[in-house]
Amino acid sequence: MNADILIIGGGIAGISLAARLAPHAGVTLLEAETSLAHHASSRSAALYEPRYGSPTMVELSLASGAFFHAARGILSPRGLMMVAKPGEDEVFRREAGHMHLQDISLDDARAMVPPLHPDLVAMAAYSAEAWDIDTDLLIQGFARDARAAGARIVTDARVSEISRGAAGWQVETPAGLFHATILVNASGAWVDQVAMLAGVAPLGFTPFRRSMARIPAPDGLDVSRWPMIFGAGEAWYAKPDAGALIVSPAEEHLMAPHDAWADDMVLAEGLARYEEMVTTPVTRLLSNWAGLRTFAPDRTMVIGQDPDEPSFFWFAGQGGQGFQSCPAASRLAADLILGRSPDFGPEVLAALSPQRFR
Repeated sequence: MNADILIIGGGIAGISLAARLAPHAGVTLLEAETSLAHHASSRSAALYEPRYGSPTMVELSLASGAFFHAARGILSPRGLMMVAKPGEDEVFRREAGHMHLQDISLDDARAMVPPLHPDLVAMAAYSAEAWDIDTDLLIQGFARDARAAGARIVTDARVSEISRGAAGWQVETPAGLFHATILVNASGAWVDQVAMLAGVAPLGFTPFRRSMARIPAPDGLDVSRWPMIFGAGEAWYAKPDAGALIVSPAEEHLMAPHDAWADDMVLAEGLARYEEMVTTPVTRLLSNWAGLRTFAPDRTMVIGQDPDEPSFFWFAGQGGQGFQSCPAASRLAADLILGRSPDFGPEVLAALSPQRFR
């Protein structure tokens, strides 16, 4: 099966790029699992807070705002609150300033989140400029657009071999052989493994596990209007989720690429940090899960042609910010692949280019 462009990886990166490219080229997307967005993309906290992340990731997230706010039903109001204990002043001030949060009184914080502990919460800051992302609606919208423009999306197509010949790339999967002129590596935690299969030098991507626990709403309260809550230093976070709360220890534990699961001890430690800041103990878990957030060595996404093999294109390293940056990141990747002038300046392009590692 032939295509102009073959995308390996059906998470939010791959499927958003397929939608951008399909009106202009023959596109095939290969996903190893039986459904799209099975791994990190299906386990995201799903928040659009564009000031979170490295400066370049903030640029991509801010540039994605017009898309999100114009798309019907993708965003819904959430808000973001940071709380801190006594002695956490320095990290609280630094992080609140970076994310443009405004100081609020403890009374105002408890009006929004009544179980906050009156003795242990010493500082609070808040911004209304954070929104929930309907990730399923976003993924399915990109997939629908890609298919409508002629893209072929193939699941159960785990890549086993990749070779490069005079006619282009050949990729072997259980679903068959695929050929293309340009190969896009959007394979998440497996991005360096795919590169090595293709004979391309890896860039040093690192997957880190992040765990989540879903717990009942404290004291049966209506949590639907609560903001997402961060502990200073991102020691934990909590977010309303369909009448319950998801709480994460916000850990970064180095992992080999795999179908991740939560560690009970890590969850217990994170839940204890959350419990310290509220008056309601956690009595049971409804469910738990984990995902892998994959970073480049400098923790900024990689978008661009490989310096040694220009027909191999990197689109990876979202580091947990794939959803909130995907509209602008996929547009930029498509511009570079199609030879169009990108909307971003040379500083941003250089910060994203794989050439920075060679």
